[in-house]
Amino acid sequence: MKKHDSIRTIIFSPTGTSKRIAEAITRGIAAPDSSASPTLTAQTLDLTHAAAPETTVPEECIAVIAVPVYGGHIAPAAAERLRNIRGSGGPAVVVAVYGNRAFEHAVTELAAWACRQGFVPVAAGAFVGEHSYSTPETPIAAGRPDAQDLTAAAVFGQAVRRKLDAGDTSPVDASQLKDRRAPSLSTLRFIRFVLRYRRQQKKHPVVYLPEGDAECCTHCGRCAAICPVGAIPRGDETRTDPARCIRCCACVKGCPVGARTFHTPFAAALARNFARRKEPVTLL
Repeated sequence: MKKHDSIRTIIFSPTGTSKRIAEAITRGIAAPDSSASPTLTAQTLDLTHAAAPETTVPEECIAVIAVPVYGGHIAPAAAERLRNIRGSGGPAVVVAVYGNRAFEHAVTELAAWACRQGFVPVAAGAFVGEHSYSTPETPIAAGRPDAQDLTAAAVFGQAVRRKLDAGDTSPVDASQLKDRRAPSLSTLRFIRFVLRYRRQQKKHPVVYLPEGDAECCTHCGRCAAICPVGAIPRGDETRTDPARCIRCCACVKGCPVGARTFHTPFAAALARNFARRKEPVTLL
């Protein structure tokens, strides 16, 4: 039986929600249930601001891979930055973090990527994090992951460790990870909103971008520093490059003076229809 000696936590996390979930899972895996199991060391590979160099994760290392969900899929920037990472037949825990609406295809996409790259996806999960579009006026899973979520993530990590310590490295079928359904009326209202939005965009296209308030902005440069795709020019922080921006809203949530905002009709629609709390789902 192959012994696992370390953990590699791989994340893309512009607003920190995927990072917090991944770290909690890693803590659960690292801490043994008994003295017979050693504590594992962990390293983090953060892809938020740059793609990884050519990296091969050893077979003895457990990979925890967590990325956000954008529109029911793996965030495209995350998928791009994962390209240089390969496994050596070792286990991977694949995790999607979504904003309380639905994770849809993201977990199966991430598991398929893991297989292609040489990992064995031994566990899968979908956890909720505060939606990128969430504001005090339109809260969408505000404050999540909270203590309850992080406890669930750690418990999931402990279950992964027990599976591996028992010598079980069998892959999971990520397509069997089922979302907790939102109320039917909420889903129908949201679908109706999306269809109406698409019709309006065809007639009168509008590009929604985070905006900077020139009167409030102190040009501290924090928004430019935390933008994962370099969409905000240093020295001209009130501007956003539409060709680069991925609408992660890291700049909005990270501005110390509240000088950046993002106004999109999706925020109100999501807040109105998906206020009911969803709990994490996992598969082992």
